[in-house]
Amino acid sequence: MQIEQDWGALTWCANAQLGNSDEMTVGRCVIKPGQENPLHSHPNCSEILVLVQGRILHTVEGRQEVEMHPGDVITLPARLPHKARNIGDDAAVMFIAFSSAYREFQLEDEA
Repeated sequence: MQIEQDWGALTWCANAQLGNSDEMTVGRCVIKPGQENPLHSHPNCSEILVLVQGRILHTVEGRQEVEMHPGDVITLPARLPHKARNIGDDAAVMFIAFSSAYREFQLEDEA
């Protein structure tokens, strides 16, 4: 199931809604060059993100920045605000996994 966004796309491969996982959500996130997803958190689950292609600047809690390259991994605990910005010239592709088959998404205030 692919969900298009202004900044890129999310493709879900496994979760409760798809009916193929009762414990996890697994998918792929693509961020277009120069774009970023909004600051958000996942109230009910942790996230593991693996950068497969491109370069991203991952911002955690609105202030700590981590530059990621292919093969880099970041683990984000539940409720931790974060966002990713593509700082490369090509699409950034990430493999994402969540500790719940019912992944929740909450937008955060960037003020």
